[in-house]
Amino acid sequence: MRRSRRLLKNTVAEAEQFRRRAALAFLGVVLALAGLSLWYFRLQVWQYDDYALRSEQNRVKLRPVVPGRGLIYDRKGRILADNVPAFRLEVTPSEAGDPKDWLPALAGLIELSPEEIAEFHETRKVTRGFKPIALKLRLSPEEVARFAVDRWRYPGVEVVSYLNRRYLHGPLFAHVIGYVARVDAGDVEAMGEDIANFSHTGKTGLELSYEQALRGEIGFERVETNVEGRPMGLVGRVPAVPGADLKLSIDLDLQRAIVAAFGDADGSAVAIDPKTGQVLAMVSKPSYDTNLFVNGISHKAYNTLLNDPSRPLYNRNVLGGGPPGSTVKPLVGLAGLDSGLREAEDETLSTGEFHIAGQRRGYRDSHRGGHGSVDLRESIAQSVNTYYYKLALEMGIETFAKYMHRYGFGEQTGIDLAGENEGVVPSRDFKRSISSEPFYPGETVIAGIGQGYWIATALQLVRATAAIANHGDMHELRLVEARRDGYREPWRELPGTASELISDNPEHLQAIHEGMVMTVNGPRGTAKAIGVGAPYTIAGKTGTAQRSSRKGNISADPHSLPYHLRHTALFVGYAPAEDPKIAIAVVVEHGGYGGSAAAPIARAAFDAWLLGKMPEGIEDVDDPTPLPAPATDPAVTTAASPVATEPTP
Repeated sequence: MRRSRRLLKNTVAEAEQFRRRAALAFLGVVLALAGLSLWYFRLQVWQYDDYALRSEQNRVKLRPVVPGRGLIYDRKGRILADNVPAFRLEVTPSEAGDPKDWLPALAGLIELSPEEIAEFHETRKVTRGFKPIALKLRLSPEEVARFAVDRWRYPGVEVVSYLNRRYLHGPLFAHVIGYVARVDAGDVEAMGEDIANFSHTGKTGLELSYEQALRGEIGFERVETNVEGRPMGLVGRVPAVPGADLKLSIDLDLQRAIVAAFGDADGSAVAIDPKTGQVLAMVSKPSYDTNLFVNGISHKAYNTLLNDPSRPLYNRNVLGGGPPGSTVKPLVGLAGLDSGLREAEDETLSTGEFHIAGQRRGYRDSHRGGHGSVDLRESIAQSVNTYYYKLALEMGIETFAKYMHRYGFGEQTGIDLAGENEGVVPSRDFKRSISSEPFYPGETVIAGIGQGYWIATALQLVRATAAIANHGDMHELRLVEARRDGYREPWRELPGTASELISDNPEHLQAIHEGMVMTVNGPRGTAKAIGVGAPYTIAGKTGTAQRSSRKGNISADPHSLPYHLRHTALFVGYAPAEDPKIAIAVVVEHGGYGGSAAAPIARAAFDAWLLGKMPEGIEDVDDPTPLPAPATDPAVTTAASPVATEPTP
């Protein structure tokens, strides 16, 4: 039998092993405690501010406070654009989650158009998730009530009260005030994410030009919430700064009088104070209701406006322009005097047709048999083409262009609206930009009567005309007269506009003035009809910008032509001639003759401004009544029958 060996216990080795294990365990505990201490130190000291802020954000939500948009008044303090209480539906994407999970159900509760849903998705792509996005503007009371019942089902979706823009005379000032519309992705990209805190921003007109002043500065409320995110109370507030109010130099009554005087005709008109450059009225017809755009216009309504052949969305004063016709003859005559080529008493023989030496083609006068010998004053009064054909040819196109630029053509007028058209003054440089051909003498000849490559706006015409009325002092134009930064603050007038002299010779300006007075008050003046019965003296100049050329030596009556080929009728003038208070430029599209189509509109404006006499059927407005809610489709003023005809002068 084999004898087993007995193993003896080594207590020393076991004790040593225990000590090593205990030391390792103790070291592990120490390291763990040290790491935990460092972690607590990091949380409580190093990152205290960060975690405290996160904790506060869980308890307190920042809610933007949108300021009230500044109001817009006319020169007499009558409101043109104000704000009315309304409710909108806002979504905070970070709290609402994936729209697929809640948007279909919400659309069953509140009517959402495809345009509103598409706009929400577009804005959501470029906006940070914690910033609210307007899903629907102008909720009805019924929709607000329905949502209140099921609000708990839609975290991150809130009904928010706000002030909605309203235009009390929408079509009347559409091309002056413009409109606001909801902020879109393009606005956020162009102006930064701060604009996303606002529901609306200016899109056109003064609403765009003065956007920064009108919208004010955003404020914030610190709202304490419970674990479910429900508001518990207000713990702090940074007040919003309301937008500045604007007072325009425009007069509501004068604007209404001019629109009424246009009747069914399309065109534009600008009336200003010659001494200051302040705009008293600015009309572009046809127009549209700006209230349609505030909360998003439907595709149907927008396409109706866009496809209208009369182009109601087109601002004819700022973006438009065309040949000024004979309305520039006083200025061409002034250039002849200032350049030394003419004296006021120098006479030019008008035989009915002017010929350039060596050419068979003739350039006709307004009278078939001519006007005989006329001086500067009679050439303006009777609108004698030959006088200006010959003068422009002798002057040469470069000298001609130099003086026309001096009178403000081919330049912006300084009007406080975006996108103003500079127009075109005929010149060799311009011809080179569009053609490789030289500038022909015939093109210089017709430039002298405001035809050819000319593009002039009503703003430029009235500015130059006002300079004649104002002894040669030409002002920049302006629509906003004053502003106030708070309802209790006083109005502060804006600094006066810059001015420059178009001529430093008072005698030359006086001769032009006398010719324009004879246009209305002389026995052979082309606008003598509008001077009948006027208790004040009018100075003016008619114009007709041709849209079709004559055949051979035959002069066609413009009213016998197809409507789209009828000439543009123009008139510029001021009154009272002795101490002008108002200057005006009127452009009537397809009107025919300036004396019969455009001049009567100017007379109506003069009567309204100087006498307080409104056109028949139009009453003064002291306090405009609120307009009803805008219709679904725009009511667009379109051209109808042309104005009454007149015989060829």
